Amino acid sequence: MPDAAGTVSIETRQSWRIAIAALAMLAMAAGAPLIVVVGLVPITETLGTGRSLPSLGSAVAYLGSGLGGVACGLLAARFGQRAVAILGGVAICAGLFLASLGSSWSLLVGIGLGVGFFGNGALFPPMFAYVSLWFDRRRGAALALVSSGQYIAGFIWPFVFERTIAVFGWQTTMQAYGILAAVVVFAIALAVLRPPPVPQVEPGALQAASGGRVLGMAPNMALFLIAACSFLCCVPMAMPAAHLVAFCGDLGISASRGASMLSVLLLSAFVARQFWGWLSDKIGGLWTIFLGSLAQVVGMLGFLATQDEAGLFFVSAAYGLGFGGIVPAYVMAVRALFPAAEASWRVPLMLFASLGGMAFGAWLAGAIYDRVGFYAAAWWVGIAFNLVQLAIMIFLLRRQHRTRSALA
Repeated sequence: MPDAAGTVSIETRQSWRIAIAALAMLAMAAGAPLIVVVGLVPITETLGTGRSLPSLGSAVAYLGSGLGGVACGLLAARFGQRAVAILGGVAICAGLFLASLGSSWSLLVGIGLGVGFFGNGALFPPMFAYVSLWFDRRRGAALALVSSGQYIAGFIWPFVFERTIAVFGWQTTMQAYGILAAVVVFAIALAVLRPPPVPQVEPGALQAASGGRVLGMAPNMALFLIAACSFLCCVPMAMPAAHLVAFCGDLGISASRGASMLSVLLLSAFVARQFWGWLSDKIGGLWTIFLGSLAQVVGMLGFLATQDEAGLFFVSAAYGLGFGGIVPAYVMAVRALFPAAEASWRVPLMLFASLGGMAFGAWLAGAIYDRVGFYAAAWWVGIAFNLVQLAIMIFLLRRQHRTRSALA
């Protein structure tokens, strides 16, 4: 309906129904890899291998999600998001059943291809692009809401899996959750998902025509720089999240307190994500990325500045508040700069860079620790990655300012 300026908006009640449906499906999809995390020890005992094998399963799930997101984004452009979402639910079920067979190869293939490539790959990156096509006024808030599905999964499912694995075993838990995920995703996709409305060009948008220049650059170069920023800032983003409990153990703080700090970090990130989403609607995706990245650097410096328990609880909360909205802001930036028709593959490509940065950052912090024996060196390396990203962001923001001045 038209706003006060007479501009027609594509947002309706159906837009928010789509966003809530996407949130529910992502909360189900993100729960599947957590079974391997929670069941690490019993899975290791059943397979008779070291912990590196199930850990590798978790890694290939996330990398598969990134690669699968690009492929499934192209499928969504051709066959529609409803069909691709149903494929994702079926793939999660099939992947978990295959992983539950009790052999090393079936675990890796089931988690990597089923849960990762065709499961979360169909339900995570393409869904961001799809939801963004339903919004023009409050796109940032909608993307922040949808991206919170991973946090909801992290809050709910580990407690459930811990109990079901203890009572029924990890294999039965995988099979039961696979059926549940397939049924829920299928029902929601069939009942709610629809073709998106015809996209409009929003007032003040910098979108180029298909093939036109973006921020004064070739479109693919602009996307490359945005994706590079996404990779660079996700490297330090993953470091405390993956190693906070171990970091606390090195300082003599109990694992239970370290886990509580991680929960505080994720909770503050969840709350902050809603604020950053609101802010991105006001100032745009690129500026939100820049401010969130600055806050992330301050948080990383906080982990270097304090080593007592109370201080680390405060730093964990502050760090979560800083990085919480960065990834949705990248989606916001891509949608503002590129034609809507290209969202189905440009958004997944950018998110693949984000997931790659998260995976690399988690590994890099452990590799640096193994080399030098303390985490401070890893935090400094993470800050260096973040500073390079900020330098590229300043370049992009200057390009954005020049483009808007030329249009004015």
